[in-house]
Amino acid sequence: MKTLKEGEKAPNFSVADQDGNIHTLDMYKGKKLIVFFYPKASTPGCTNEACNLRDNYEALQDRGYEILGVSADSPKRQKNFKEKHKFPFPLLADENKELIEGFGIWGPKKFMGRTYDGIHRTTFIINEEGIIERVISKVKTKDHAAQILEEA
Repeated sequence: MKTLKEGEKAPNFSVADQDGNIHTLDMYKGKKLIVFFYPKASTPGCTNEACNLRDNYEALQDRGYEILGVSADSPKRQKNFKEKHKFPFPLLADENKELIEGFGIWGPKKFMGRTYDGIHRTTFIINEEGIIERVISKVKTKDHAAQILEEA
């Protein structure tokens, strides 16, 4: 697993959101972009993280950020997650792991003594030119917006 680092160019992508709308990196050129990867929609940690970003969405937008949430869940599962919690940002359904593997966050994880492959909860802050400015790998799910804003 080779996770992308600060200073590297974000990979271009073409991934559908919960409604089937295609999102590409080029669509966000000239904007600051937060791409947060989470393991599975509607699980406690992922819900806390996404709700924290939702609750601080206005403050993030005031700083010029657009937000994309990404997991390997189906569009239907992403749609249910988005509608249930009224997220104001798109959730990409990266079932083929194009974006997940492109950013290098798919790999071995351990949970309760078991090793398996999965998504490492990671957030990338991408500048207006598509360069990764920050990588947050130790995400505080209940206070993630503050992590993003503290160094913005």
